[in-house]
Amino acid sequence: MKKVAFLSLSMILAVAIPLIAQEPDTGNHIFRTPIQIVEPHDNASSPSGYTPSQMRAAYAYNRIPNQGGNATIGIVDACSDTTIENDLGVFSTQFHLPQCTTHNGCLTIITQSGSICSGHSGNWALEQSLDVEWAHAMAPGAKIVLVQSLDSGDTLFTAVQQAVAAGASVVSMSWGGSEFSGEQSYDMYFQASGVSYFAATGDGGCGTIYPSTSPYVVAVGGTTLALLTSTTPPTPLGNNYGSETAWSGSGGGVSSQEAEPAYQMGVQNTGFRTVPDVAMDANPSTGVPVYDSFDGYNWVKVGGTSVATPLFAAFTGLENSLRIADGGGVIQQILPDLYQIYASGSYGSDIHDITMGNSGGICQAKAGYDYVTGIGSPIGYTLANSLVSLP
Repeated sequence: MKKVAFLSLSMILAVAIPLIAQEPDTGNHIFRTPIQIVEPHDNASSPSGYTPSQMRAAYAYNRIPNQGGNATIGIVDACSDTTIENDLGVFSTQFHLPQCTTHNGCLTIITQSGSICSGHSGNWALEQSLDVEWAHAMAPGAKIVLVQSLDSGDTLFTAVQQAVAAGASVVSMSWGGSEFSGEQSYDMYFQASGVSYFAATGDGGCGTIYPSTSPYVVAVGGTTLALLTSTTPPTPLGNNYGSETAWSGSGGGVSSQEAEPAYQMGVQNTGFRTVPDVAMDANPSTGVPVYDSFDGYNWVKVGGTSVATPLFAAFTGLENSLRIADGGGVIQQILPDLYQIYASGSYGSDIHDITMGNSGGICQAKAGYDYVTGIGSPIGYTLANSLVSLP
């Protein structure tokens, strides 16, 4: 198996630039975190961007019972962010969320030996704050397992296995890199029974990255979310969804390496895996607040498919919680199930079909499946209930 080098994405302001470096002749492959910073000033005294309550109401997560109880979400990132638990505590207090700590058993942190973060080390510390805080924000009853990987070799893939071994039935991966010959040999890391895997499609516009192109991973693209109203709905179960368009930075397209999986046959007919499968808010202009004291930012507003990925992973944590409460087990094969929902008569009531916008080239939003938003974004409450009856 090839050795894989992992690096994070360079931070960018306001507009997207291509995220994926050219594949070097040595056969190493560069993996980066697709994260964008809108307001990178130090020591911001207050958060800006869509709040957890606004986002839960927009995607109807607020109506799903249990809010993630008995579910475990795995977060895989590189380097050891030593302030992550404190930062999650500040975030939780700010937005009136349950505290999630190592002491109360909600948070587990696994750090690979030798893993370090120094300064603005490839944005990985900020990425960890984003992933952990927003998984907790969207599924506040779920436990979280954070695995802090080394930033070299195959360690991020090993970290995926560590998250599963620690009990995660959902794994969120906000990183990716150029597709490469032989990437299929890495697909084995995403095939544990009863585990759903999610990966960002990138922020460089139309184009594909791995592992989001793996047929065993839900590829998450990006949208621009407009709320129905700028204020939080007056009732806890209120709806705040206005509209969505495809985000211009969303990665997507046709894989150069992975064959067309059975669940996509009839949805598209390229002979190859296409991405994304789903999409959620990612435009930095409609971004979310993150608290990151490690890098000295404190409050910072961020966007990118790094945001969309833990948002959808959290939905699956909510789905698993709903199933467990109903006396069942966690979802076994979420990708075929999502496409089954897409092909069913309930598609319009379970998923927002995003028909406007593009990210360049073939990545044009249209009715039904497309290469920039996939089948669309979740209508959380109804999609969760429809998935309960599937394996």
